[in-house]
Amino acid sequence: MSALTSSVKAMVFDTFGSVVDWRASIVRDLSGWGAENGCTANWAELADKWRGKYQPRMQEVRSGKRAWTILDVLHRESLDELLPEFGLEHLTTTQRDHINRVWHRLDAWPDAVAGLSRLKSRYILGPLSNGNVALLTDIAKYSALPWDVILSTELFRCYKPQPQSYLGVCNILGLAPGEVMMCAAHNDDLRAARAVGLKTAFWPRPQEYGPTQTTNLVATEQWDVIAKDIRDLARQMGV
Repeated sequence: MSALTSSVKAMVFDTFGSVVDWRASIVRDLSGWGAENGCTANWAELADKWRGKYQPRMQEVRSGKRAWTILDVLHRESLDELLPEFGLEHLTTTQRDHINRVWHRLDAWPDAVAGLSRLKSRYILGPLSNGNVALLTDIAKYSALPWDVILSTELFRCYKPQPQSYLGVCNILGLAPGEVMMCAAHNDDLRAARAVGLKTAFWPRPQEYGPTQTTNLVATEQWDVIAKDIRDLARQMGV
C-alpha cells in the first residue's frame, strides 16, 4: 500500500460529466420523449445552451446577488428562458417539469459503476456535486451508482468551487482534508480542492461536451493521480 492510498479515507466525485454523461443522456432522453409527444427540437443544442447557463446561474448565488437556491430551481429557470428559442414555449407545466427532471435521469459513463464498486471496497465514496440532494439521489438510483453517502453542496449552502464545499465534506465525514480525495474530470474543480488541502485525482472525459470539446482533454497540473478513467483510478488506488 502506498503512502497515498494509506492516507486517503474517502473519495468524493464530481458527478456531471465526470461520473455521468449529462449531454448524451439529455439528448437521448428528450429525443425519445419528443418523438412520443410530437415535440421536435434540436435537443443537442438545447442541452448545450442549458448547460451554458449553469455557471452564470450559480454565480448569482455565490456572489450573494440572490439567496441560496438549489440547482433544480436554477435549471428550471434556465429551461423556461430557453424554450421559446426552440419553439417550445407552448409546453405545459407538467411537460416542463418532466424535461427539467431529465437531470435526474442521467446515464453513467461505461466505466463508472465498475470502477466505483471496486473503490467502495476500501474507501468511503460519495458525490461532491452542485446537484441538490434529491437530484443526486435520483441519479444514483437511476444509474446504480454505489455511493456510501450523498454529499451535495446543498448541505453547505454554497456552490463549488467555494472552499466551504470541500471543507464541508471533510467536516461532515470527520476527516482531515488530506484524508479526502476530490476526483473529477475537471481541472478547475481539482485546483480549488487542492487549495484547501484535499488530495486530487483526474481522468479525461473528452466527449462530455460532444465532438467539439476543447477543455479538460488532459490534466493541466500534476494531480495526485492522473488516470484514464474510473476503472484505472481504482487500479491506481490499489483495488
